[in-house]
Amino acid sequence: MGDKLHVLARIEPDGGVHDVIGRDAWALKNLLNAGSRGCTPIDNPAPRWSHYVFKLRRAGFIIETIDEPHGGAFAGSHARYVLKSQVSVLAEKGRAA
Repeated sequence: MGDKLHVLARIEPDGGVHDVIGRDAWALKNLLNAGSRGCTPIDNPAPRWSHYVFKLRRAGFIIETIDEPHGGAFAGSHARYVLKSQVSVLAEKGRAA
């Protein structure tokens, strides 16, 4: 297997540079790619979205959580995560496992 995904990201304008690793880096890339529409565990399946977001927030990234209802056989609600920080990706290596 290859190296874990690493994303070297700067929170603009002065939030520092962070080496985000593994699934946290995967989540950050998904948030960046989604832009203002954000990501949901329904559209972007992953086992621990809430934990990835928790760790990114702890590192200084601003991420909004929007509670959205959904219907179906298992009606309820889910989170939509939207990256609000302006982020520049400085480097990327490895791949998501």
